[in-house]
Amino acid sequence: MGRGSTAAAAAGPVPAARHHGNRHGRSEQARQAVLEAADDLLVEKGFTGVTIEGIAARAGVAKQTVYRWWKTKTDVLLDAFLQDAAEALTPPDHGDLAQDLRAHLRQLALFLTRSDAGAVFKALIGHAQHDPAFAAALRSGYLDAQRRRDRLPLERAVERGQLAAGLDMAAEIDLLVGPVYHRVLVTAEPVDQAFTDRLVEAFLHRAGEMGNR
Repeated sequence: MGRGSTAAAAAGPVPAARHHGNRHGRSEQARQAVLEAADDLLVEKGFTGVTIEGIAARAGVAKQTVYRWWKTKTDVLLDAFLQDAAEALTPPDHGDLAQDLRAHLRQLALFLTRSDAGAVFKALIGHAQHDPAFAAALRSGYLDAQRRRDRLPLERAVERGQLAAGLDMAAEIDLLVGPVYHRVLVTAEPVDQAFTDRLVEAFLHRAGEMGNR
């Protein structure tokens, strides 16, 4: 997940570097330990089993430190997920639209179905159904940002002249990634490479890009 181990984070380098929560700056090591601990506990215990106290104990920081940075456990989990998503779900740039889309959709499917972050995402989506304020935060924090990342292969293709500038990108992104989320969150059907590749083929057919693969 791109973070250091919780044990190393809890140990810390030297006492002078361990600012676990002064108001002038966060200890990045402690912050990463908290995010890692939140992810790990959710996978081990489920959403209801995660507590601020448990996160603090696992991360090796004081409970007051966690509360100074985040108000609730869902805030911690959301920050952990947003960091993971930004790291894992930025599409590659191979200079080829079909290759970029195939790689991106495969990575999205793996991220949502096989990573700890995917488990966090499903828990957050579930919580959002009962908390409108959190649902808005999830939408603005993840969904809006991820849609901008999802557009990158299409925008690059427009710049290269592979796609028409007038393409309805919002609609096409829905058709590309929407079925992945639907299977992950609704039907629980497999989201394998064959499935994501078919989504790309359908897009290329619609966009008239079959000859540029």
